Amino acid sequence: MATATPDVLPEQDTETRTRRQPPYAVILHNDDKNSMDFVVMVLRKVFGYEVEKCMELMMQAHKTGRAVVWVGALEVAELKADQIRSCGADPFVKHGAHPLGVSVEPTA
Repeated sequence: MATATPDVLPEQDTETRTRRQPPYAVILHNDDKNSMDFVVMVLRKVFGYEVEKCMELMMQAHKTGRAVVWVGALEVAELKADQIRSCGADPFVKHGAHPLGVSVEPTA
C-alpha cells in the first residue's frame, strides 16, 4: 500500500541574512577658486541645509581640507556627489573656475 504524499511540505529551517552595506560619506574638498557664497549656494541647493550649516561645512573644508557633508547609502551618496558636480563652477570666477571637488568614501 502506497502512502500519500502530503500537499504541504514541512517548514524548513533556513536562515537568510541580509548584509547591510556600510554607509558612505560625501566629502567636500577645499576649493580656493570658487567663492564661499557659491559653495554655500551649492550645499543649500543639493542638500537643503540651512545657511548656518552650509557655512560650517564650507569653513570646515576650508580649514581642514575636507568636510563630510552627507552620509548614507552608496547610490544616494553618488547621486549627491553628481548633483554637486553638475552645479558647475562659480559663474563669477573668471580664471581657473571648476566644479566643486567632491568624493564618495565608505565611512567604516
